[in-house]
Amino acid sequence: MKHILIIEDDIALSNGIVLALKGDNCAFAQAYDIAAAKDQMLHNSFDLVILDLNLPDGNGLELLADIRKSLELPVIVLTANDMETDIVTGLELGADDYITKPFSLMVLRARVDVQLRKGRQRRCDTIQINGFSFSFAKMEFYKDKKPLELSKTEQKLLRILVENRGKAVSRAVLVDRLWTNQAEYVDENALSVTIKRLRDKLEDNPSLPQYIKTVYGLGYTWAVK
Repeated sequence: MKHILIIEDDIALSNGIVLALKGDNCAFAQAYDIAAAKDQMLHNSFDLVILDLNLPDGNGLELLADIRKSLELPVIVLTANDMETDIVTGLELGADDYITKPFSLMVLRARVDVQLRKGRQRRCDTIQINGFSFSFAKMEFYKDKKPLELSKTEQKLLRILVENRGKAVSRAVLVDRLWTNQAEYVDENALSVTIKRLRDKLEDNPSLPQYIKTVYGLGYTWAVK
């Protein structure tokens, strides 16, 4: 299941995008301004963002810059700004694609598919962070060049956290991503146990974690260093 955030203040257009992409094994969240978009990204994890630039409470380019500071996921800019300078600015700030209005929903669907495929490829690359090296494609994990043995569930949890480093991921999202479609019932302690096991393998002092930190009342985050 792919999770897509649509940031568009035109409610009818936002709903039209959902309808156009529906049926592609995608789940959608809709935000109609920057404040709501930030709240969505704080509490949920996404595979792709579709971003309008002209929003009622600010410029989408500033939000794009904020996204790029902490998240690595495809962003498709969707806007009426069709000046060459606007397009160049959007791409320089990290947009993966730039679509000007009016546009074909079929074209948007095709471009979303392309970015989701690229996103999968990008996430397969080795991530080097905080003295760690994580290759999810090869299932090779190192701390200070020493190999780590991680279970499949630990690998999935680690991947979610490092791909959203600096951002809190809620317990509900983690449980959904780790165990959906694998069990009808997941014990409420399963996530806590997996977090503990991963900390035991990654942290110098698991009782005082430097990397996998608890965000009380919400979930967990990979702390940015």
